[in-house]
Amino acid sequence: MSAEGAVPPPGRHSLERRQWRQLGVITVAALAIYAGLRVLPTGTNLSHMDFRVDPKAGNAIEFCDPLNPQFIPVVAARSPVTVGLSTLEPATAGREVRATIALRTAGGKPVAPEDLLVTHTMPLHLLLVDPTLRDYQHVHPLAAKEPGNWTFAFTPRLGGTYRVFADFTPAATSRGLYASADLVVGAPAGGADLMTGGTTEIELPGGRGATVERDGFTFSLVTARSPVRAGEVIDLRFAVSRRDGGVVPLQPVMGAFAHLVAFDEARTGFAHLHPAEADVTK
Repeated sequence: MSAEGAVPPPGRHSLERRQWRQLGVITVAALAIYAGLRVLPTGTNLSHMDFRVDPKAGNAIEFCDPLNPQFIPVVAARSPVTVGLSTLEPATAGREVRATIALRTAGGKPVAPEDLLVTHTMPLHLLLVDPTLRDYQHVHPLAAKEPGNWTFAFTPRLGGTYRVFADFTPAATSRGLYASADLVVGAPAGGADLMTGGTTEIELPGGRGATVERDGFTFSLVTARSPVRAGEVIDLRFAVSRRDGGVVPLQPVMGAFAHLVAFDEARTGFAHLHPAEADVTK
């Protein structure tokens, strides 16, 4: 073939234009896929941004890591979800209280069952504790007809202002969130102490923990070292035994063989822990 008939190789500028066109096509395709995934139905009408707190608001609770258990300062920090609490009639110790909580985002959107993931077998957990920390109860509200409203019942055993901590995980973020509200409970009739009933607590020497005896079982919680200091990681050992030395059969509750909830004296927050062993029956 003569030199005149040869096809010249593409110029450098032509090659660069072709590379830029390919890059543009890839970018457009990636954006289209991203946009398509964003509009796919997820079961929730809430987005990641509905659970954000204005960074100018200061300290806030956002996206806690369940694999890194720690004390959550619920009261001292702003939550992107508010909890409204109401009862059918004034709460009184010793009587069942029927209550409703209203979960709303900071923007006023209701937080319904489809907006939450199921964690520990339930979408919403409430931790209720009285001012003395003697009466602690864990309940699971059920969704009411009105979106964002949840109903529950419990029987307080002491008078005073109970703090109610809500523990839940939005489907839009898959990360744990918390909020709190208070409930005033009237004293029991006649001033009776409804907490008595065969429970004996004994503190171990040196502040190494405590044991509690109840219904023929002994529960012990022992620290790896003493004293326990704020801001330092500490290992805990929890054990259950029978007074007669018999076997203690265990079965999972809410997906774990044990749950430990620790409150500070002022009830500003809590830590929720589970055993390091996945199956303590082996």
